[in-house]
Amino acid sequence: MDPGPLMSRLAEAGCKLALPVAIGKDSPLQFRSAVDAPELVCDVFGIPSPPEVATMVIPDLVIAPVLAFDRSGARLGQGGGLFDRTLALLRSSGNVFVLGLAYEGQRVDSVPAEPHDEPLDAILTERGYTEFLKASRCG
Repeated sequence: MDPGPLMSRLAEAGCKLALPVAIGKDSPLQFRSAVDAPELVCDVFGIPSPPEVATMVIPDLVIAPVLAFDRSGARLGQGGGLFDRTLALLRSSGNVFVLGLAYEGQRVDSVPAEPHDEPLDAILTERGYTEFLKASRCG
């Protein structure tokens, strides 16, 4: 699902937007200000991202990519664990809310989760918004 409309609404509400930047295949993502980046450059995966001169940001909201999700907030991402490493680092050093943005058709009965997988705090689909209970993440 295209995060553009949500990002526009957040910007209109006064939120400062940042975009993720992959700096290494095994490194956590960095987040850089989208305002400081009139022109994007390709990161190590070839994804358009803010350049090194853009201000680094520590986000309090992350919109995470979702291939599939389940009722507990487990998510299946793009593979490789890049977002999981990033979310674990952000959660260990502060308060961050992780929102998945997906279509309802991406909901499955169960996503196989491993100990390093970072769950979503909520999901937003075309049918609505659902927060997940943190108590269900004990383990």
